[in-house]
Amino acid sequence: MPRKQSGGWGESLKTILYAALIAVGIRTVAFEPFNIPSGSMIPTLLVGDYLFVSKYSYGYSRHSLPFSPNLFEGRILGRLPERGDVAVFKLPRDNATDYIKRIIGLPGDRVQVRGGILHINGQPVRRESLGPFTVEGDGPRITVRRYREILPGGRSHEILEMQDDGAFDNTPEFLVPPGHVFVMGDNRDNSLDSRAMGAVGFVPLENLLGRAEIIFFSVDETAVWWQPWTWPFAIRWNRLLMGVR
Repeated sequence: MPRKQSGGWGESLKTILYAALIAVGIRTVAFEPFNIPSGSMIPTLLVGDYLFVSKYSYGYSRHSLPFSPNLFEGRILGRLPERGDVAVFKLPRDNATDYIKRIIGLPGDRVQVRGGILHINGQPVRRESLGPFTVEGDGPRITVRRYREILPGGRSHEILEMQDDGAFDNTPEFLVPPGHVFVMGDNRDNSLDSRAMGAVGFVPLENLLGRAEIIFFSVDETAVWWQPWTWPFAIRWNRLLMGVR
């Protein structure tokens, strides 16, 4: 009896299906790629950065799955984020749009900005001047002030401030409700975040997708996708494999 030949379209389709299932599994339980479309997290993250988000850092919710199916509520293996984490989450307003910000307030915290200075639980957060910073992009260059902000517990990160008397530089005191976090962008005067209650507001823990871990690729605005010869000159080589903190 002749031996049945292997291969063909059936085997190819099975291989593609297995590969797709493995990719979905990795994106669901381990790491998911994410790109930075706006400048709200400058100087920590730049437009054109591509990073990996660890899906296991805070446990899993329905938003961990593709298309956020309403299969269960809450989080499985849930863990509370740390203040200062850079996290990706689903925008509470529509539970669909991906946002990335820094977690500033934890459940029960009181958060307020006065004269551009962040206050947590009534205490001003120390910031140290690092000099001017030039923001570059498609538009004109803008020079702003750069600071190192030291959160309670000693964790620090860099922020940008254009001024200390803007719309979000003086806010009411926000009491973070149970099961939620308060998020802010590092580009303080150019970030739509929890200070805008009608647009973002408090973020439910269930909406957290994961923690930003490492930048695996970065390209600036000079890259033209239909002109491959421009790509090597647009890559920000110094940002490749840079950890996010």
